[in-house]
Amino acid sequence: MLEQILQNIEHKSQMEPLVISNASLKDLSVLQQIGRETFAETFAAGNTEADMKKYLEESFSDERVKNELNNPESFFFIAWEGERAIGYLKVNTGQAQTELREETSLEIERIYVKKAYHGKKVGQLLYEKALEVAQLQHKSSLWLGVWEENPKAIRFYEKNGFITFDKHLFKVGNDEQTDLLMRKILAE
Repeated sequence: MLEQILQNIEHKSQMEPLVISNASLKDLSVLQQIGRETFAETFAAGNTEADMKKYLEESFSDERVKNELNNPESFFFIAWEGERAIGYLKVNTGQAQTELREETSLEIERIYVKKAYHGKKVGQLLYEKALEVAQLQHKSSLWLGVWEENPKAIRFYEKNGFITFDKHLFKVGNDEQTDLLMRKILAE
């Protein structure tokens, strides 16, 4: 009896298999919830409550997320552990890109993972999905912006072959922050 209880506890403590699925309009509330939660977990300590509130309300409003989901040049993917959404990816091509708008590039606009799943390869799986999309679309590079005060994310991208090539401003609420722009050239 005790052995069976211990096996059940061990089984529950192990992560269920991760599934990455395409997201659509039906996933609107899931994307909003996970976007708000992961952004706040990651950036609340470095920002004022007012700036965070303004950013989260604007960036994850119904109208904005619906427009992003309906844009044929943007693609969303959700990482699931069983029935739990634990992270998501947003990539952009063409005119949906926030900055460069190069036809030969794919922008990784967001890789957001719940803090409880950091270090469990969820971000890596989402990055690999972005790489797969870029390869399927015959892109020659991936690029992204990452907050200069997020060394963990910078190391993650450097480990995956990204190199800083520029900077730009990113607003969180009313606070202007500096993002490093990073690029990875893909093999032909």
